[in-house]
Amino acid sequence: MAKYKIIFDKEKCIGAMNCVAVNDKFWIHDGESKVNLVNSKLNESSKKFELIIGDKDLELNKQAADECPVDAIEIEKIE
Repeated sequence: MAKYKIIFDKEKCIGAMNCVAVNDKFWIHDGESKVNLVNSKLNESSKKFELIIGDKDLELNKQAADECPVDAIEIEKIE
């Protein structure tokens, strides 16, 4: 099974909530003006949030990334 890393730049996020509309299992409103990537960890060096996912979660997260108007979500294949 392949693994992928979601990389979320919360600073870039404008709170359009398109990702939440597409995939509310992984993306939630943060209670302020942006979103959170559920269960992600902050990479201290890049200042971006990261989460490892498998094949079964890839498609909806790709859609979430595609719907982001400021390209705050990236997905990289890692295995």
